[in-house]
Amino acid sequence: MNIGKLLPVEITEEMQKSYLDYAMSVIVARALPDVKDGLKPVHRRILYAMHEMGLHHTSKFSKSAKIVGEVLGKYHPHGDIPVYDALIAAEMLFDLEKETVDFTPNFDNTLKEPVYLPAKLPNLLLIGSEGIAVGMATKIPPHNLAELIDAIVFIIDKVEHELKVDNKNLSSVTTEELMEYVHGPDFPTAGIIFDKAEIANAYSTGKGKVVMRGRAEIEDIAGGNKSAIIITELPYQVNKAQMVERIADLVKDKKLEGISDLRDESDRHGIRVVIELKRDARPKQVLNNLYKHTSLQSVFPVNMVALVDGTPQTLTLKTILEEYIRHRQRVVTKRSEFELKQAKARAHILEGLKIAVDHIDEVIQTIKKSQDADEAKKNLMTKFGLTEIQAIAILDMQLRRLAALERQKIEDELAMVMETIAYLEDLLSHGEKVLKVIKEEILQLKEKYGDDRKTKVIKSKVGEFSDEDLIPNEKMIITLTKTGYVKRLSPSSYRAQARGGKGVTGMITKEEDEIDHLVSANTHDNILFFTNKGKVYQLRVWDLPESSRVSKGQAVVNLINIAQDEKVNSLLTYSSEADKTHSECIFLTTRQGTVKKTTLSQYENIRKNGLTAIKLETGDELVWAKITSGDEDIMLFTHQGKSIRFSEKEVRSTGRDTIGVRGVRMKKDDLVVGMESVPQKIEHPSDKRLKFFRDILVVSERGIGKRTPVTSFPKQRRGGQGVKVANVTAKTGPIVTAQMVSETIGQLVLATKSGKQTIKVPIDSVPRLGRATQGVILMRLSDKSDFVAAVACLEKE
Repeated sequence: MNIGKLLPVEITEEMQKSYLDYAMSVIVARALPDVKDGLKPVHRRILYAMHEMGLHHTSKFSKSAKIVGEVLGKYHPHGDIPVYDALIAAEMLFDLEKETVDFTPNFDNTLKEPVYLPAKLPNLLLIGSEGIAVGMATKIPPHNLAELIDAIVFIIDKVEHELKVDNKNLSSVTTEELMEYVHGPDFPTAGIIFDKAEIANAYSTGKGKVVMRGRAEIEDIAGGNKSAIIITELPYQVNKAQMVERIADLVKDKKLEGISDLRDESDRHGIRVVIELKRDARPKQVLNNLYKHTSLQSVFPVNMVALVDGTPQTLTLKTILEEYIRHRQRVVTKRSEFELKQAKARAHILEGLKIAVDHIDEVIQTIKKSQDADEAKKNLMTKFGLTEIQAIAILDMQLRRLAALERQKIEDELAMVMETIAYLEDLLSHGEKVLKVIKEEILQLKEKYGDDRKTKVIKSKVGEFSDEDLIPNEKMIITLTKTGYVKRLSPSSYRAQARGGKGVTGMITKEEDEIDHLVSANTHDNILFFTNKGKVYQLRVWDLPESSRVSKGQAVVNLINIAQDEKVNSLLTYSSEADKTHSECIFLTTRQGTVKKTTLSQYENIRKNGLTAIKLETGDELVWAKITSGDEDIMLFTHQGKSIRFSEKEVRSTGRDTIGVRGVRMKKDDLVVGMESVPQKIEHPSDKRLKFFRDILVVSERGIGKRTPVTSFPKQRRGGQGVKVANVTAKTGPIVTAQMVSETIGQLVLATKSGKQTIKVPIDSVPRLGRATQGVILMRLSDKSDFVAAVACLEKE
């Protein structure tokens, strides 16, 4: 004993030794989780202490202080703050009492605690982990339970032969294959993450960076005159209050412009931070600045370090999942061995009881003749060849077990136990059956607890991704009112009805407003806005606000930079580069019948302030635009029921900033209401059984319509008066629209000028009639002063 004696030591050696001991203690016993159960020691000790205290999910409530005291007093020789912080990470313990895990002495060698827990779930990836040790750290993001289970099942299914626990690789699974199931981290705060390539790098190396963004939408407020950015989801581990304070500071310091008001409207239903913008602000620019200067866009540094058999290692996704499977192999194997031992012990006792009931009279006589219990035990063992355990069980047997039904129960239980023994022996002798048990158990957990992923994964990097990654390509109906309110909505917002119905409420408009355009397009399409001044502006369909059926939408002046006296008169949509290959020109028509043709390539790079599409004569305005191939027939239709068909080749292609030529000669009170392009030779399908038609759909103001075959319209020279497209009378009212329809069209959507009526009818319910006819009723108007203002054709699904 050297107590009380002073010994000389080299201080550098003592520091090195002490610091190394400290570092290893922090690394192994405090900061890093174990790959088997995904828990740090403090988490594991809390769960074990609660288990020993009988605190389960079905138990009554208990104060946290009791658990903290139990953990600190018996297992965790540190402060209480880490214990309080870790209480929220608790999960259920499974099969701990079945000798499935190893135990080690606690810090004062008075008790034993588990080295790791059975852990039915891959907790290391499921709940994630974060910790700072000495010279190393870990930061593992949480993942989706269902995705992890699917990946584990995939690994198990790919294994082709029996595996040993100490194998280095369970299978030849690759990171790319696993990412078919595990798409990326799944944060409880939802949000959006970017760059699948970087996520794959993190999974294959154990290190990487995941860019996170909160979910923010731009909405119209204050009657459509102002916009607001609504934040409903935040990046993981971002403090909402600090983020709001940061935004306020940036606005105060004039580093973030365009914001007029900021408020937090979050409640128990979820997060809602409202950022109101000034009237002249550009919403997308403000949103991009929020991403740049605030924590609305953050980075999660992935560093998947965990303990593997007590040694810290940087782990890949595959390694973590395989280590989890190995861990479950050990647990299931040890559990089965424990259950087999218990079953054999029970079978041994039941076999003794069966011998007793089969020779009950002799057993009773033997016991009666014995002087005491010890002698009775020895006599039973000698006479019936029983073991000591069996003899004791017979002596402890209650008299009621001698009844006939009780004797049968002993036999039934023995048979059932023997079946269990046979199953467990077979299971332990076949490694692939152990994997099957793991698979079945984890699939049960998926069925019970699995849910959809919350965090959206974008394939591209931030700054490189396109909105196609964020927005599904869906069919939309675009409406534009005469006062310039635009919106998009799903065609399913309108229910199909029989011809002649009254429809449903379309949209709420101002008293002086009315619907002017109704267009069908996909969300990924480009949309060109042609104005009365002859200018053109461009957006993508997803840039338009998606609204409800009765909403009036957003003012188009907030989306494109048109002048105060400028009005959108025509909408044109095209979908992809394929349109530029097969359709080379944009054909324009003015209200007074002037036409012009310009190549589509001249509209590729449209500035925010727009480009000139046509030079107009005084008093005229641009009203119609169409993409053509350059070798088609053009059909123009007028308000008073006239139509003309001429070859597109009669109009030579000119630059954008030019004046057009006369397309149709009209009366002073007439105007163009429609334009169509028709192939000069319409090819019919070889299979005559296939449905095929090319008709001109004509709809008048009073809701009367018809279809007339294109072949009924004669070809003429450009600049003539044309022929009748319909018989216009007081009953029908002037023509609203005339457009070509084919067998690909399934339904029509009609909307009145007030927006109070909208109807969707099947195209088949519209009859084919001659040119000089009126048509049939498609929509009955509730208000005699109202009239049909716009018609859209919807393609079949």
